[in-house]
Amino acid sequence: MDINVITPEGHAALKQELDQLWRKERPEITKLVQWAASLGDRSENADYQYNKKRLREIDRRVRFLRKRLDELRIVEYSPVQEGKVFFGAWVTLIDEDDHKLRFRIVGLDEIYGKKEYVSVNAPIVRACLGKSVGDEVFVKTAEASREWEIESITYGQKPL
Repeated sequence: MDINVITPEGHAALKQELDQLWRKERPEITKLVQWAASLGDRSENADYQYNKKRLREIDRRVRFLRKRLDELRIVEYSPVQEGKVFFGAWVTLIDEDDHKLRFRIVGLDEIYGKKEYVSVNAPIVRACLGKSVGDEVFVKTAEASREWEIESITYGQKPL
């Protein structure tokens, strides 16, 4: 599967992060660096050293985000997807012991810090793609093998 895919919400979040870094944080840190530099000896100036380091981190992240946003392809929801598991879907699986697993299929850039978001390249997602409600899914990983049934598929906001 293409690793350069993203949901519209994920793309908007990355753009917001870029805007926040470039328009708000970077100017503030630049002012702090200028102020700290005006105090004189920079070699023992903790404010200068810390803020200069933070400025490099911001610049690195800004360069990454600009490049990454150009590479990404936004995958919009299409009514044709309804009833089947595709990119952007919220999927609920249930196993024979009635354990439920709910996740959303998203791109690699969207999974960090979000417990219920799973990369489109994950084994469980690859096993579910193209399936419908009621279909059985067999997931084999290095640790274990498990059989699930697709209980629900929704698109849009997180299901209850």
